Amino acid sequence: MFNIVVFGAPGSGKGTQSEKLIERYGIHHISTGEVLREQIKNQSELGKTAETYISKGHLIPDELMIKILAAELDHNPLAEKGVIFDGFPRTLRQAVELNTMLAARGAKVDAVIGLEVEDAELMERMLERGRRTGRADDTPETIANRLEVYHTQTKPLRDFYIAQGCYHAIPGSGSIDDIFAKISTELDPLA
Repeated sequence: MFNIVVFGAPGSGKGTQSEKLIERYGIHHISTGEVLREQIKNQSELGKTAETYISKGHLIPDELMIKILAAELDHNPLAEKGVIFDGFPRTLRQAVELNTMLAARGAKVDAVIGLEVEDAELMERMLERGRRTGRADDTPETIANRLEVYHTQTKPLRDFYIAQGCYHAIPGSGSIDDIFAKISTELDPLA
């Protein structure tokens, strides 16, 4: 089982690079953002609860995200070969819980790909994405709040994974293919 966490600020390219990782390594992709957006679209109870947080740019409570992830790991046979975690973990507690969940399944986080991009570029990327896709949560105010939340609550995970020896810093500016070439150079020896 080969497990990868794709880590970075909102707009850093996690989803784009995750698609390329799926293609290259053939492992299952779990995007908590996509799962949550689908729940919101379907107006499920989970979706309604999640929407109250997302619409303000806040993180979903850890307990909620951990339940979603555990269900995906346990009920999706595609996860047996390995998983790309995109948008999870976002808090230290989630990272610890992820390690615990994987250990219970005889696995671990093999690599954390940290896409590192400056805030000004992230803001511009997300504003452009909002114009292109109509995503309601890509407004200047919400983006600024999401970046603040990232810096205060999520970015500290970088040090957590560095201490575990599995963090790979990847400059997240440039062409998609150039960024992916740098990722592949880091991951190919581990796969």
